Amino acid sequence: MSSVAEEGWAEVLAEHAAVDATASRLVAQLRACEVAGLAFCRLLERWARGEAEPCTPAGREAALRRTADRAETALTGLEAPLGRYLLELEPELAEGRSWYGEPGHAELVEWQPILHRAGVGAPAARVAQVYLELAVLIRALDGLAAAARFGAPPGRSSLWAGLFDLRENLLGQALEDLRALAA
Repeated sequence: MSSVAEEGWAEVLAEHAAVDATASRLVAQLRACEVAGLAFCRLLERWARGEAEPCTPAGREAALRRTADRAETALTGLEAPLGRYLLELEPELAEGRSWYGEPGHAELVEWQPILHRAGVGAPAARVAQVYLELAVLIRALDGLAAAARFGAPPGRSSLWAGLFDLRENLLGQALEDLRALAA
């Protein structure tokens, strides 16, 4: 996964914003989601590589809860600015298509054996769902940044469609799963 250093996606959102303050709030919250999502995914990826950090099962349980809590907090804070941005952005014609791809093979991981080896008792199905949705968010932002670098950002209706899809995926089951993992 990439780092948060590339921020071309922020310029795309600002360019299409009806109100600068709305774009600023959305960009700030998406950055928080990206950072929290990267932390969650990287923690699990380290365990998948066999790195036992933290060094005890109890420490790993706590680390999973902390990263899930940070991601849950970031996604909860995304709901209002994203909803407002979508309302302001709403295109005249709803003919756009989502600008990011479906989950790839790299995001489809069987977490049960990894969690078992790490000594973490979290439900593997919830972990898999959250990992998948956060990885797709990170990849979507990377794709939007790449499109901006190549001078081919999505149009207004496609931007709206993609953000709408992300909202539906992130603020539904993924948020519920994060809350359960953070508890």
